[in-house]
Amino acid sequence: MAEPSRMPRYDVRNDGIGPYAVFYCETCDREYRSQPTVGAAIAGDLGRQAVGGLLRRVPLVGRTIAENVTGEDPRYTLHLTPQQLEKAWDQVKDRFRECPTCLRIVCLSCWDEQSGYCNDDSPRRSEIAEAEAEQAGAMVKGFASALGLGGVVRQVTEAAKQAQASTVRCPKCGSVAPAGTKFCPECGSAMPQPVMDPCPNCGKETHGAKFCPECGTKIDRTPPGVCPKCGAETKGAKFCPECGTKLG
Repeated sequence: MAEPSRMPRYDVRNDGIGPYAVFYCETCDREYRSQPTVGAAIAGDLGRQAVGGLLRRVPLVGRTIAENVTGEDPRYTLHLTPQQLEKAWDQVKDRFRECPTCLRIVCLSCWDEQSGYCNDDSPRRSEIAEAEAEQAGAMVKGFASALGLGGVVRQVTEAAKQAQASTVRCPKCGSVAPAGTKFCPECGSAMPQPVMDPCPNCGKETHGAKFCPECGTKIDRTPPGVCPKCGAETKGAKFCPECGTKLG
């Protein structure tokens, strides 16, 4: 695994025990923090306090000299030396990858390990998007079930499916129109027409099912000229030449 060739965007923070760096994913802005050097900050603070206490005892100018010697308190400083910054980056750089296409430094959540590209440039981008959509849908259903709203989610899902089935999309410009529209209202292109597959018993649409979803009638999907029992070609015969089943 190649290491990133550079650091991503970062800033320096301090929570009262010493400065540390926060590095950001260049896609999702997720934060990854280094550890502050607490021991060095405490040791430096104690040393400054000791020296400052001695200097403050010098008459007249002791206090001024002490303030110059003690300098900035490491507990509140907001900068790192280049060496400190490099050490901070070493702590977290194994959580980042560099995309060879867009050259962004991204976190592991935005990286497709299988292809070696970021999710946006991965050749498996459509698969990743579908997987993320399925995960999001499962989470929504889980929350809805926990709140007792599972029935509402099912109704909304069914309504969305029915709405999708009642519309058709133009193959040229992508505009959506009611099912049965012959020409696109935006560009005038011929619109695809729904294929009717009615039940031979009740006439309801079956959408290719083997049994009618309305009345339960079994629907014969055997191609013409093929025996429905053994699948042999009948060539117009009244009885299957292979198994003897009566045809027609």
